[in-house]
Amino acid sequence: MKKRYIIYIVLALGLAYLVYYRINANKKIEGKGGAPASKGKGGKDGKSSPAIAVDGMVVKLSKFDTDLEVTGAIEANESIVLKSEVSGLVTGIFFKEGTTVSKGTVLVKINDRDIQAQLQDALTKQKLSGTNESRAKQLLEKGAISQEEYDTSLADLRSFQSQTNLVRAQLAKTTIRAPFSGRIGLRSISSGTYLTPATVIANLVSTNPVKITFSIPEKYAGQIKIGTEINFTTDGSSKQNIGKVYAIEPGINTATRTLQIRALASNADNALLPGSFAKIKLALSTLQNAILIPNEAVIPVLKGKIVYIQKNGKAQEVPIEAGTRTDENIVITSGLKAGDTVLTTGSMALKKDAPVKVNLVKE
Repeated sequence: MKKRYIIYIVLALGLAYLVYYRINANKKIEGKGGAPASKGKGGKDGKSSPAIAVDGMVVKLSKFDTDLEVTGAIEANESIVLKSEVSGLVTGIFFKEGTTVSKGTVLVKINDRDIQAQLQDALTKQKLSGTNESRAKQLLEKGAISQEEYDTSLADLRSFQSQTNLVRAQLAKTTIRAPFSGRIGLRSISSGTYLTPATVIANLVSTNPVKITFSIPEKYAGQIKIGTEINFTTDGSSKQNIGKVYAIEPGINTATRTLQIRALASNADNALLPGSFAKIKLALSTLQNAILIPNEAVIPVLKGKIVYIQKNGKAQEVPIEAGTRTDENIVITSGLKAGDTVLTTGSMALKKDAPVKVNLVKE
């Protein structure tokens, strides 16, 4: 029994010695290598992180013209597809394709012989009815006939006059005239063609002036007035054209949230062709103390937009609100002030409080 206790005591002493030996060994190692480096803010090894090289700009207040750029279409001032109201053979074509015609010019004549015969018949009946009415009136004055008999003669005369007018109206439809002055397009008929109301004769367009139809976002609706000047170009020419707004749709399109607008532009040389694509610039207003920064400096985030500015050598996040955007810059309406240094590059590598070395870019 005594022997077993002695063995336990020896084992406990041996274990205590090993622990004591290991602690002393560790202290010797620490004494030779120095104390372990404490972790600082710069990194695990106590050294500061290197500053990130970025470009930046100092915010300044400047004048900014808020131009709105939209697209639209050029349309003819007046445009119709010429068709006939009646059916019949074409007996004459009195226009040349691609030429200008004046209002009222005869363009096409349709065979009207049958209608001319109907007119002569109607005129004969009207003349006879007129003679009968005249005689009846004389007899009525002498008391030879009743008022009722005279009224019947007068009704017959007016009926034949109406029939004559109806035939004359049909006859007028056999002559197709230009409803307005303009340029006539390519014809689709020849002499001898049997026209029906569905047959296309040609297109007639008036292109001086031309209309420019376009739409603007709802938020700019209050800045466009009748008489507002627009500048536009077309794909076929780099020439700057000027037009003036003459009509505005009275309501917003609920599907697109846009307002449709129409302007007029002179086209004396017929260089602007209906159907062309127009690139339109509208001068809305002028901001006297605007803050402009490059588009690439703005970073979209979940709750809006931010930019990084440099403060005390470190990057700081600043939430902003933005307005009009151009191809290069964007107007900042809140969040920045004159004198702030906005970081314009390196946004993907930047984090809050990251040290930065800013290379100021002159605007």
